[in-house]
Parts: sequence; structure tokens; C-alpha cells
Amino acid sequence: MSRKKDLTLEEIEQRFREIDAKEPEEPTAEDLAAFAEYEAEDPAEMMTLEDFDKEQKKYSGKLSLRIPKELHRQLAQDAKENGVSLNQYALYKLAR
Repeated sequence: MSRKKDLTLEEIEQRFREIDAKEPEEPTAEDLAAFAEYEAEDPAEMMTLEDFDKEQKKYSGKLSLRIPKELHRQLAQDAKENGVSLNQYALYKLAR
């Protein structure tokens, strides 16, 4: 597994110069539609950051399930075959 090398200050500055030298991109039709949709939203319906934080704190991110042993075995086997943890594999399956 290769490790990313740390950039020197000079390399970072060079990359920023390259970015700054590029021509600005024009917004696409999809971008303009998204901007218009945002502008049309009712601010009263928007959630504040504080309210969002409160809502998120209601959930721990943990879920405990009881499943048949055979399903557990099959999920664990599939996770191993895919080179991921059972947790990662179950999350993948749930998200689909």
C-alpha cells in the first residue's frame, strides 16, 4: 500500500498558482436550476444549524438486530469474501 507523500510549502503554493491561473467555469444549466430552486425556497421551512444538531443527537448511529443464525453466517461469509467487515457489509446491504 503506497503512502501519500506530504507536500512541501513550495509544492502547495505551486498548485494554488495553477488553480488560480485557470479560467473560471461557467455554471451549467443544472447549476442554474439548482440556484433558482434554492432562491425559491421559503426560509421559514429551513432548519437552523442548531435544530439540525438537536435532531442528529436523537440518533446514536447504533442499531442492534436479532437475525437468524443462518442469515448471520451468510452475511459474515459474504463480508469476508468481499474483504470488508461484517459491519461494513451490513451497512452496504442496508443502504441499497
